[in-house]
Amino acid sequence: MAITFQAENVALPNIKKRATSNWIKVIAEEYGKKAGDISYIFCDDAKILEINQTYLHHDFYTDIITFDYSEGDRISGDIFIGIDTVRSNAEKYGTNFDDELHRVIIHGILHLCGLKDKSEADSKKMRKAEDKALSIRSK
Repeated sequence: MAITFQAENVALPNIKKRATSNWIKVIAEEYGKKAGDISYIFCDDAKILEINQTYLHHDFYTDIITFDYSEGDRISGDIFIGIDTVRSNAEKYGTNFDDELHRVIIHGILHLCGLKDKSEADSKKMRKAEDKALSIRSK
């Protein structure tokens, strides 16, 4: 079981892979889950749009698409992160790129743990869970 970080058409973000992997495992455990095979693929807007159109039939850019392959209490999946959109969202929300990137990284894990964000109420729960996870990361 491994957590991997790859890049396609972009430079791999400067993240601390071991610390980030350990943080992901801690957050998964908070939800009674164990980290299985989780692949992060950092990509450009063109790639994330292609994935969104091909697999989700959505014609728009996004910061993250999570494909869930979890079984039982072991979370696994492919998590595509659109670096261009993460960067523009950091500017839009007045945060730094690193914080926004880690928010998106954990957002994918929270989806694998069962959290949703389609409704306004679910989005609020997701944001609260992201904030809690980010506070754990900074300790």
